[in-house]
Amino acid sequence: MASLTEYLRFVVTLGAVVDPFLAIPFFLVLTRDRTDEHRARLARMVAITVFLVLVAASFLGEAVLQLIGASLDAFRVGGGLVLLLMALSMLNAEVGGVRQSQAEANELVAGEVHGVVPIAIPLLAGPGAISTCIIAAERGGPAHQLAIVLCIAAVCLVSWIALLHAHAIAKVLSLTGLNIATRILGLLLAAMAVQTMAEGLKGLFPGLAS
Repeated sequence: MASLTEYLRFVVTLGAVVDPFLAIPFFLVLTRDRTDEHRARLARMVAITVFLVLVAASFLGEAVLQLIGASLDAFRVGGGLVLLLMALSMLNAEVGGVRQSQAEANELVAGEVHGVVPIAIPLLAGPGAISTCIIAAERGGPAHQLAIVLCIAAVCLVSWIALLHAHAIAKVLSLTGLNIATRILGLLLAAMAVQTMAEGLKGLFPGLAS
């Protein structure tokens, strides 16, 4: 197993990537004419979907990389770049094209999509979150895999609570408060992204470590 510090780092990174605060405005738009029961059911479905997608990525990601002939270090660099692009968007309090394209945003505004899509996929469990889980799970071993699953469960639990109480959070924090929270998470994510790319580059070019 990895150290407790590394698992905490993974939880913080994944929490910043998933960023339930960024999803709250979209959740409010989708559920503006819905009952409290429907909102609660949707929040639960979103959290479960995100958990299943990220756990599947953790267990199957390395096999997929081997299938396409990509090394884990190369994936670290690519995944870190994806995280950095997301972080830059979050620093501007924007969703960004990595999470959601303009066409997908238009569908949401028009009310043409409902529920799990697009909140669970791709807003929460998007390319950045999937990349983060694949990189974190590479050490292997049953104990490590269990720890990763528990970390993912913790992030999904926080996301579920945030969406379940989305209306109350929005009233307390307002749009400005939500944007501030997203910017803080974006700053943390930018640092984690650079660290991830640095580790990948060291693996690809060992001379950089000397």
